[in-house]
Amino acid sequence: MGRCDGKVALVTGASRGIGKGIARRLASEGAAVVLNASRMGRHGELPGTLEDVVAEFESEGLQAAAIACDLKDPAAREGLIERASAFFGPIDILVNNAAAGIMKPPSATTNADRSFMFELNVNAPVDLAQQCLPAMQAAGRGWILNIGSATSSQPELPYRDSKQAAWIIGAYGATKAALDRYTVALAHEVQEHEIFVNCMMPTSIVLTSGADYVREIARKNPDWVEPVEMMAEGALELCSGRHVGRVITSRDIVHYAARKVHRLDGKAVLGDAFLAADVEATA
Repeated sequence: MGRCDGKVALVTGASRGIGKGIARRLASEGAAVVLNASRMGRHGELPGTLEDVVAEFESEGLQAAAIACDLKDPAAREGLIERASAFFGPIDILVNNAAAGIMKPPSATTNADRSFMFELNVNAPVDLAQQCLPAMQAAGRGWILNIGSATSSQPELPYRDSKQAAWIIGAYGATKAALDRYTVALAHEVQEHEIFVNCMMPTSIVLTSGADYVREIARKNPDWVEPVEMMAEGALELCSGRHVGRVITSRDIVHYAARKVHRLDGKAVLGDAFLAADVEATA
């Protein structure tokens, strides 16, 4: 019996990368998954579409569906959870993974830049969580996981990278800090309804197709990266356990819960919280 049997999960930003990895791991434990991205078809330069992911999951006998929504548009977000629930039933698990950053020094980040990031990185997760709460309260169960970032804290001196690199993550990090704070407050409010709200951030840069630029650095600094399986395993724990208001890294939750890190299909154990970053054994 899987840890997510009989549950329905919605994962945003799931056409590739971390979102896809988390969705696959939840599906391996029995969840029916609804995958979200800003649009159907290809978007951006990286490979991966919602249609591709659904077809891949279904070919493995998993329940999957896709729903396109531009989450930075408040009007487009209205009723999204209701529409997503039409596929497999009410949403039991919400994973707010979609996010974006505009990398400029704090002195040069415009109002438009800040508004864009706060709309997608803060307001969208909060809106979707609020849309999910009535059905979760009626069911007497629910899990909401917000994906955070270590950029919510200013890097300590001396910077491991350049000082410019530390500066340009400031505005993006501010959105993630806001999400951390909101996560904890909401978690404390809704825990009496058996709704468990948490925030998990990568311990290091997650080695996905969107992080190819770090592969050369990773050969010299392996602690800068982690396999996507680590994020997926941490997400599974926070989307099936009884943790309340945690703002925690992927490795820390895996270690705390004494979990083994599995392949995304759940069929093999790769290691534990000390899994080497050079393990790339996706399903």
